[in-house]
Amino acid sequence: MRWFEIALVSLVALTGLIRLLDKYWLAPRRLARAGLLDDGKEPWLVDYAKSFFPVLLLVLLLRTFLAEPFRIPSNSMMPTLLTGDFILVNKFVYGLRLPITNHKLLALGEPERGDVVVFHSVQQDDVNLVKRVVGLPGDRVEYRDGRLTVNGEAIPAERVGTYTGVRSGAEMTGAQEWQERLGRHDHRILLVEQARRPAQAEGEWTVPAGQYFVMGDNRDNSDDSRYWGYLPERNLVGRAFLIWLNFDGGVDTARIGRSIP
Repeated sequence: MRWFEIALVSLVALTGLIRLLDKYWLAPRRLARAGLLDDGKEPWLVDYAKSFFPVLLLVLLLRTFLAEPFRIPSNSMMPTLLTGDFILVNKFVYGLRLPITNHKLLALGEPERGDVVVFHSVQQDDVNLVKRVVGLPGDRVEYRDGRLTVNGEAIPAERVGTYTGVRSGAEMTGAQEWQERLGRHDHRILLVEQARRPAQAEGEWTVPAGQYFVMGDNRDNSDDSRYWGYLPERNLVGRAFLIWLNFDGGVDTARIGRSIP
């Protein structure tokens, strides 16, 4: 959430400022008043600032440039990700970015077709979403009858069974489960009966420069680029790579430590 980044950056700035003020102004004044006989006791605010500043700074650097945790709020990425999954997101794989503004400082790489990405919603900037990259800049993406085509080539997919959901995912029980290969990623997707598929979810799109086309693995139950348009590169947060916890009415230990295909 953007509010957490704002709060963290503000606390780092505040505690760092207090430390600097104490070192160059407050501490010398205390010594002068005490006649250079300082008892070593500092004001409580300075004491807390000195204690918390390195911890807050470390957390900020880790979240900004290395990895950040997120919680999956919906079923749009089933069966790959379930509601209640807590995931880790690689923050540097697509470049180093400033907190809050998300301005890129250093380009290190670009998303690949099939990557699962976390990004700031194009509709609500303070909301983070997770989807799979289907189309890269310049790609022609077509989705009809549950089949995905990119640049005129059908994406390999074969049916592997019928899905049985648990807890909040029980609503998808009975959906068709398919194995799809998108780029270097082998992953499962869900499709409902053709009669239940929303007509507006089908069509053909050409991805503009600097933008991406993203879709959920729960293909017929996902609010994605088919509805709200393309994902600008500037909205990217990072690539999801690991499930470190699942809690949805209880802890599912079987999902802990799973990599995200």
